[in-house]
Amino acid sequence: MATENNNPEWGFGTKAVHAGQRPDPVTGAVTVPVYQTSTYQQDAVGQDRGYEYSRTANPTRSALELSIAALEGANFGRAFASGMAAEDTILRLLDPGDHVIMGNDAYGGTFRLISKVLTRFGISYSSTNLSNPDEVKAAFKDKTKMIWAETPTNPLLSVVDIELLATLSHDKEALLVVDNTFATPYLQKPLLLGADLVIHSATKYLGGHSDVVGGFVATNNPEIDEELAFLQNAVGAVPAPWDCYLLLRGIKTLGVRMDRHCDNAEKIVEFLSNHNKVKEVLYPGLDTHPTFPIAEKQMERYGGMISFTVNGGEKEARGIAQGTKIFTLAESLGAVESLIEIPAAMTHLSTEGSPLEVDKSLIRLSVGIETVNDLISDLDQAMS
Repeated sequence: MATENNNPEWGFGTKAVHAGQRPDPVTGAVTVPVYQTSTYQQDAVGQDRGYEYSRTANPTRSALELSIAALEGANFGRAFASGMAAEDTILRLLDPGDHVIMGNDAYGGTFRLISKVLTRFGISYSSTNLSNPDEVKAAFKDKTKMIWAETPTNPLLSVVDIELLATLSHDKEALLVVDNTFATPYLQKPLLLGADLVIHSATKYLGGHSDVVGGFVATNNPEIDEELAFLQNAVGAVPAPWDCYLLLRGIKTLGVRMDRHCDNAEKIVEFLSNHNKVKEVLYPGLDTHPTFPIAEKQMERYGGMISFTVNGGEKEARGIAQGTKIFTLAESLGAVESLIEIPAAMTHLSTEGSPLEVDKSLIRLSVGIETVNDLISDLDQAMS
């Protein structure tokens, strides 16, 4: 859906509040109404007013699609019932026999979808270090049609060079898909760097309050958007109007929240880097991180996600994760409350035994917007 009510000269905060969200023309309500309807009256047979059935389109969903597309600098955006529904829809652009290159550090759900579902339908894949151009070039096959990149990655928080990957993929007539969930459009805009599609688990930072599940895809390619619109309607994995409303509400404060997430994360990184039980801290903003130069080039700041390993191995990692009082032991991320987890046993369990298997002593933090001294004290007592 093409963007409107979006002045390109507006700053990010103004777009987050206003893009795609005009006051209701009937009542003047400043908040987009929840159009809780499944169908719409037609003025004559086959003559509707822009909406015919809510699987195909819904005014609340349309506002959400306009809003996120504007933030990503995209001409088109499509909303889905979950991040995995959005991923599945993009992967349906492929045909049997096609090949996908994905990172060797990827979300477990993405790996599961590609390796255990798509392979049933004749799609093959390779996993490689997307931060290494030579390895990416070596991974291409005659039928490679897509590179699937996360940046920062989940859970090792590596940053891949989007411009370089775009050049490599387009030289081979392949599409570049970038998962921008961790960075959000506030910190990074992949389409402006050459990506063909951007995907989000809108459940995370876009929603921001652990109260809604959603997914989103943005593109500037009208042919791709036309096919996504067909698949969105044909498959039907669309968000409900109330979910769209909750996502719109969360997006309004995205910039404010991301600043606080980043502020808090930077101070926690400093604490962890000086703790005697910590073996290694993984954070894109650390100059010791191997992909720091890329992050410095293409990100505004470095986000609210932190991963670290501990000297005591799996047992100690589990003890810390289970010993916090403010950090909640839970999957997911990107919300106002801080979360802690063990990826190898939780979000990335599906990678066990594969080249993407995660270190069992790795702890992943989603840093919230609480008072940072309280968060540091909580980690300190759990690690003691």
